[in-house]
Amino acid sequence: MTTSIETRPAETLAPRPTPAANAAALIGMLAVLFKVRIVALLLLAGTGGAFLAAGGWPGFGPLALMTLTGGVAAMGASALNQYLEQSEDAAMLRTRRRPLVTGAISRPAWIPAVALAMIFLPSLAVLPFNPALAVFSIGGAMIYAGVYTVWLKPRTVLNIVVGGLAGTCAVLCGGAAVDSAAQGWAHPGVITLGLLVFLWTPTHFWSLAIMCREDYARVGVPMLPARVSLRQSAFWVTVHALATGFAALALGAAPGLGWLYLLPVTLLTADLVRRCALLMREPTPARARSLFLASNTYLAFVLLMICLDTII
Repeated sequence: MTTSIETRPAETLAPRPTPAANAAALIGMLAVLFKVRIVALLLLAGTGGAFLAAGGWPGFGPLALMTLTGGVAAMGASALNQYLEQSEDAAMLRTRRRPLVTGAISRPAWIPAVALAMIFLPSLAVLPFNPALAVFSIGGAMIYAGVYTVWLKPRTVLNIVVGGLAGTCAVLCGGAAVDSAAQGWAHPGVITLGLLVFLWTPTHFWSLAIMCREDYARVGVPMLPARVSLRQSAFWVTVHALATGFAALALGAAPGLGWLYLLPVTLLTADLVRRCALLMREPTPARARSLFLASNTYLAFVLLMICLDTII
């Protein structure tokens, strides 16, 4: 009598992903699609604007309102940006692992409709009682997805300069969420912070573009470091960094801020300028990466100190 042993392909013996693992993978994929990390920084910028407009703690209501309008609109614009740039993302090392490139989202036809709904529906809901918040929320999303992504990015080296207005809109959202009737967005501190974010954006993004210079050259996107020398790129990064530092220090004169804000921000500004000097002297990807990471820390620290000082 013979016996047989049932054999199975090796792949069937591999453990299947658990529901928790599947859920974690889905959340991670959506976080990339909607650029949650970048949106978090924009919401922090809006929070800084809200604290300045309120002269202290603005309350949970205005912060939640800002998140549900400006934050959701920013996530929608981020998804629309990736949908429109799938071919460019596939050709760049930095972006080739995004879900629309890898095929993790195999049927992306739903993205434009969902993204536009995220941009418009929450903002239109608040339009009757807070028109300024609605305008700034939609405006920031349209600047990023339309003006920057579709119009300027493929055509001019000034793309990210104008695109920085999207970050400014995030700050104005925070001011508008506090008190639309009193035009909290027009508070001098809110305007100055909006200018700071606008000036900061090229420093941040051009540092990244120096690191990914070959990527942008390969896909034909006229990002500044792909069109001029590294030394010229470092010069313009430094110009914007100095202007950002000046705006950050000028913000110390805003109502509600004082030495608690000004002293540490002055020290951090000096460090940012030092990193720019090093990049000017040696415009390498390693120096650019150092400045890129420092610029993230710089803006986050400025915003946190605004919140802390206005409360104290």
